[in-house]
Amino acid sequence: MPVGTLEVYIADARDLEDQNWLTDMNPYVVITCRTQEKKTSTASGEGSDPEWNESFLFTISRGCDEINIKIMDENTFGSDDYIGEATKHFSAKQGK
Repeated sequence: MPVGTLEVYIADARDLEDQNWLTDMNPYVVITCRTQEKKTSTASGEGSDPEWNESFLFTISRGCDEINIKIMDENTFGSDDYIGEATKHFSAKQGK
């Protein structure tokens, strides 16, 4: 049963550890809330200081109390590189 909606705004990142030796990084963000997953656009060629300025909506239900935010570097050849991640806990309470 849905409790509400959570809006997640991904603005930018600063001073990411560069995963590439010869080219700029192409970072993107994956946001996960239980089984729901959203992905930003790829900040092509923006290197270690990318900007996205994108919003995402998640339907929140009881038992959903955290989101995971993971930054990846898109690669044309081979698998994408992991840059880092964070988990944010919150409380989903149903109103009266």
